[in-house]
Amino acid sequence: MSYKRVAEIVKNLGREQSDRLARIVHAQQSGAREGAQTTVYHLRDFEVQRRQATLVAILLDTRATLIDEILDLHDRMVGSAFAKARRAYEVSFQESGKAINEKVRLYAQVGQALIKAKEVGIDPFAAIEQIVSWECFIQSVGEAEKLARSEDFDYLGLLGNHYSQFRRYTPTFLEAFEFKAAPAAQKILDAIEVLKGLTISNSRSVPDDAPKDFIRRRWAPYVFTEAGLDRRYYELCALTELKNALRSGDIWVPGSRQFRDFEDYLFPTAEFKLLDVSEELPLTTGGSFDRYWTGRETLLRHELEKVDSLAAQRQLPDAEIADGILKVTPLTNAVPEEAEALMRQATPSCRTSKSPTCF
Repeated sequence: MSYKRVAEIVKNLGREQSDRLARIVHAQQSGAREGAQTTVYHLRDFEVQRRQATLVAILLDTRATLIDEILDLHDRMVGSAFAKARRAYEVSFQESGKAINEKVRLYAQVGQALIKAKEVGIDPFAAIEQIVSWECFIQSVGEAEKLARSEDFDYLGLLGNHYSQFRRYTPTFLEAFEFKAAPAAQKILDAIEVLKGLTISNSRSVPDDAPKDFIRRRWAPYVFTEAGLDRRYYELCALTELKNALRSGDIWVPGSRQFRDFEDYLFPTAEFKLLDVSEELPLTTGGSFDRYWTGRETLLRHELEKVDSLAAQRQLPDAEIADGILKVTPLTNAVPEEAEALMRQATPSCRTSKSPTCF
C-alpha cells in the first residue's frame, strides 16, 4: 500500500469520533487488546454492545498506530536527509583536501615573499612573480574561491538537494493530519498552513508576510535571499521544526498515541473536581495541599524532636552530634572472618592453577 493511500485512510478514519472517545480508548486499551486477540468467529458470539465497543476500540487503536508510524517516518526522513547532506559535505571536503593543501602552501610562500619584500624594500609584485606567474596567481585565487566553505562550515547548504524527496509526500502528509500547537510553536503551524496554501494554489513563491519567527539563525542565510524567501529552504525549515516540535510535545496530533496532547495524560477537569469534592481521589495525598502539608508537617516535627532527644542522650544509631558536628561511625567489614580465611586459602591455588574458573 502506498504512503499516500495510508495517509488518506488515516485522514478519513475516525475524524467524526470525539476527542473524549479517543482518550478513553488510549487510557483503557484492554478492549483493543482483547479484540486483537479475538478471532472473527469468537467476536461474532459477543453481545451486540460489547461487539460494537470492541470494534470501535480496534478501529481507534489501529488509527493511532497508523498516525504514529507516519509521523515517525517523517522524523526518520528528515534525519536521513540531514545525515546524507553531512556525509556529502565531508566527502567533498576530503576530496578537495589535496587542492586545499596546495593553495595553502602557495599562499604561505607568497606571504613570506611579501614579508621579505617589505623588510628589504623591493617591489611586492615582483616578489610574487618570483614564486608564481601573475596569470597563475590570478587563476589560483579563483580556484581558492571555489574551494572555500561557508564561514560557519555548515552542510545545510546541501540539504536542498533532497527537497524533491520531501515533495513526494509532504503535500499529502500535511493535509492528512490535524496538528495542534502550544503557543510557543504556533508560528510553525502558521507556516505549515502557508505551505498547504501554496500547494493548493500551485504557487512557487512564498509570500513576504509568511511567518518567520520560527526560523532559527542557522537557517537564516538560506531562507532569506535578495529575491525574498527561498521556497525550498523555507519548506525544509518548517518541516524540520515540525519534526522537532512533535518530539518536544509543543505540537501534537489528536488521535495519536505517541504524539498526543499532554492534557490527555491528565484527569479531565470536570471529573477531577467531582472526585475532589467527594474526597474520592485515588491519591494518598488527597486533593488538597493544605491537608497534605498539615499531616506531613506534624510528622516531620515529631521525627525532628525524636532525633534531637536521641542526640542529646548520645543514643543516635551509628552517629553522634558533638559541638554542632555530625560524626558517622565508619562502616565495619561486612565480609565474615570465615570467608576471609577461605579466600586466603584459595588464592595460592588459583595462582598455580590453569583453570578458567579461578580469578
